[in-house]
Amino acid sequence: MASEHTVEGPRFSVVAPAYNEEACLEAFHRRASDAARIVAGDDYEIIIVDDGSRDSTFEIARRIAAEDPHVVAVRLSRNFGHQLALCAGLKLCRGAHILIIDADLQDPPELLAAMLQAMEAEKADVVYGQRRTRAGETAFKRGTAKAFYRGLRRLADVDIPADTGDFRLITRRVCDILNTMPERYRFTRGLVSWIGFRQIAISYDREARFAGTSGYPVRKMIRFAVDAITSFSILPLRIASFTGLVASIVSGFAILYTLVSWFTGHTVAGWTSLLSAVFLIGGIQLFVLGIIGEYLGRLYLETKQRPLFIIDEVYRAHERT
Repeated sequence: MASEHTVEGPRFSVVAPAYNEEACLEAFHRRASDAARIVAGDDYEIIIVDDGSRDSTFEIARRIAAEDPHVVAVRLSRNFGHQLALCAGLKLCRGAHILIIDADLQDPPELLAAMLQAMEAEKADVVYGQRRTRAGETAFKRGTAKAFYRGLRRLADVDIPADTGDFRLITRRVCDILNTMPERYRFTRGLVSWIGFRQIAISYDREARFAGTSGYPVRKMIRFAVDAITSFSILPLRIASFTGLVASIVSGFAILYTLVSWFTGHTVAGWTSLLSAVFLIGGIQLFVLGIIGEYLGRLYLETKQRPLFIIDEVYRAHERT
């Protein structure tokens, strides 16, 4: 794990997780550097965190870092996932303000100046990007994303703004608080909302990927949605309890009907209804146990208290750790 933040540091940090982004890194470095210079002159750093990529992402990041002393190239020991790669970058960054952005250039680094202006004008601790449009995405992904964000707002115990990702500008104190949070199943945009302080939105149009393919197939999107819901809501457990209660009531009436039929000499017609009832109750039980198991499994893994990530290498110009 990285050491804690020191007082001395640059004015701005840009933290960018990257997974198989070899085709994007040079363009990202150029655009992020230009955006940072506008607001901070020469007083900035760009931290690129390679999340166990299978391509030459880290080699390119290391070469960029060797040529540009503002860049820090970080390689994790394996693929820990986007949220934990972001966590690693936040642990290492030193800036008074931190821009969180992905390296695929779907979110424009040029928005940094407007974000800072809004932060200073509104005396906010967080300025998050809120998407007006999402270019280069299928109707299925746009529709499911819209349904997810609106469903999450209804389920979550905190108000998580709709149509937002991790793209945001945060102050040092928000970053330090995030770094004290030990949970493994991280949903960073939810954690930032949970922290509180003044948070404001800035609207933008999300671009298509600069190059390459998305690192979030349907399987990972579902996993991410489950992590988000279980991290910020116990409503699924309440639904499971309510479902179990309803099933118990229905079963009670079924038992009563069976007893009355037996006392009055009527036989239950056929075995189809019996099997249907068994399958129905069994399915409900498995559904309820699945929800409980999801929470219990997370509790079990959290109690292990393993490191959230392992850093293999940190490369700065004239320095290697």
